[in-house]
Amino acid sequence: MSRFMKLSHTIWHCHYHVVWTPKYRFRILHGPVKQEVESCIRAFSEQKSCNIQELNVQIDHVHLLVMVPPKLSVSDYVGMVKGRTAIRVFNKFRKLKSKPYWGNHFWTKGYCVDTVGLDSEKIRAYVKYQEKQEQRIDQQQLDM
Repeated sequence: MSRFMKLSHTIWHCHYHVVWTPKYRFRILHGPVKQEVESCIRAFSEQKSCNIQELNVQIDHVHLLVMVPPKLSVSDYVGMVKGRTAIRVFNKFRKLKSKPYWGNHFWTKGYCVDTVGLDSEKIRAYVKYQEKQEQRIDQQQLDM
């Protein structure tokens, strides 16, 4: 099976590693908020025909390994996912919006994106297992 995808006049393989954080990097992405963010990212990606290879929502940031078709720009995709997810989270968890520091923004303004070439399996493993690594580091710091 080819790693390339097909559109009517295009054969493509546009693979991206995207990372973004909640505003002020608050450690808010856990429990039901984490579940809502994950389900929103998956649903909105599917609507835009984007294929999620790996998704890891950690307590203070999101890692996403995704294939975005060339008819959709990465900035449009990330903007759509972040914007719609913020609306859904604020509507479902109204207590969050009552805090004055949010200012109607759930996510920070920017994001980090990197293209993924032939080393996609290494990036995928990094995204998948980063949470375990961070937990191990946190535990080591507590033991000191």
